[in-house]
Amino acid sequence: MSSAKEIFEEKMTKTLAVLKSDLNTVRAGRANPSLLDQISIDYYGMPTPLKNIANIQVPDPRSLVIAPFDPKSLKDIERAILVSDIGINPSNDGRNIRLVIPPLTEERRKDLTKVIKKMGEESKVAIRNCRRDANEMLKKAEKNGELTEDDLKDDLDDVQKMTEQYMKDIDNMVAEKEKELMEL
Repeated sequence: MSSAKEIFEEKMTKTLAVLKSDLNTVRAGRANPSLLDQISIDYYGMPTPLKNIANIQVPDPRSLVIAPFDPKSLKDIERAILVSDIGINPSNDGRNIRLVIPPLTEERRKDLTKVIKKMGEESKVAIRNCRRDANEMLKKAEKNGELTEDDLKDDLDDVQKMTEQYMKDIDNMVAEKEKELMEL
C-alpha cells in the first residue's frame, strides 16, 4: 500500500516547507523581505498580506524599503508594522517606509535560538504524528488483507527510514538558522 507512504511523504514535505517559511520570518539581523510575510494590512476592509499591496526592496544588508502601490495605504502599513512582533520601528518619509534592522544583542540571539528550537521541535512532533497515521493506515490495510505481513514490515521500515531522514532535515535547518543567528 504505497499510497499511505505517498500521503505520509507529502505531509512530511509540507511540514518542512512550513518550517522553512517560519524560520525565514525570524529576524536574524540581516534585511530579508520574508520578515514581513506575517504582516497583513486592513486594506479596504479586507486583511491583505503586505507583499500584495507594496513592493519590498532590500537596498542594503541592514534595511528594507516598503513602497506601497497605493500611497493612501502608507499609514495603515506603518500601523501594522508597529503592532506586529518584529520589533522594528518604521520610518515614514511620505512615499516609502524604511525599516532599519538593528544588530541583535547576545541576549536576543539566545532568545531567538530558543524560538528556532521550539519551531523545530513542533515540526518533529508533526512528523511523528504523520508517521503514526501512516503506520495505522498500513496496519489497517494488512488487517483488511490488502497487504501481506512481509509487505507490512517492509512498508513500516520505509516509513521509519523516511521519518529519520525528515528528522535529520529538520535538525539541519534549525542548526543552519542558529549558525546564521550566532554569526552576525
